[in-house]
Amino acid sequence: MTRRWVVNASPLIVLTKINQVHLLFELCNKVVIPSGVVQEICIAPDNDPTKLWILNTGTSYIQNLEQVDPVIAAWGLGLGESHVLTWIYNNPGYEAILDDRAAKTAALALGIPVRGTLGVILLAKQEGKVEAARPIFEQLVQIGFRVSTEVIESALKIVGE
Repeated sequence: MTRRWVVNASPLIVLTKINQVHLLFELCNKVVIPSGVVQEICIAPDNDPTKLWILNTGTSYIQNLEQVDPVIAAWGLGLGESHVLTWIYNNPGYEAILDDRAAKTAALALGIPVRGTLGVILLAKQEGKVEAARPIFEQLVQIGFRVSTEVIESALKIVGE
């Protein structure tokens, strides 16, 4: 199965912080990081792990986007989310990788497939890229990723943990 993902800042940031960003590239055939996402990440201090990653390893995944599509702009989302959804809106066949609730709502309303960080980890578990999802979920919570215990437990049931 061919997977093509357009990734927002939040999944890149949290997966980089827990040394799991490689999962994005192991699980799909093509990764796009729109320039608006890069702009958001590069606001961070120079020693930020995600900023360092994006300016080194991540550069080959960056795609420039000149403007946000008016259909997407009408949703009033942040720059990164708007760039992710604009890319997919104008290049069908990609899935949005993002965690922002409003952006997920917009994506679903526009018929854009969407998966969050937890969904990436669940897929990694299902495809044998990680042994267990629970320790990764616990790491996410430790670094400040906001998710309820109920959501985590429901997600873990999907993969038999």
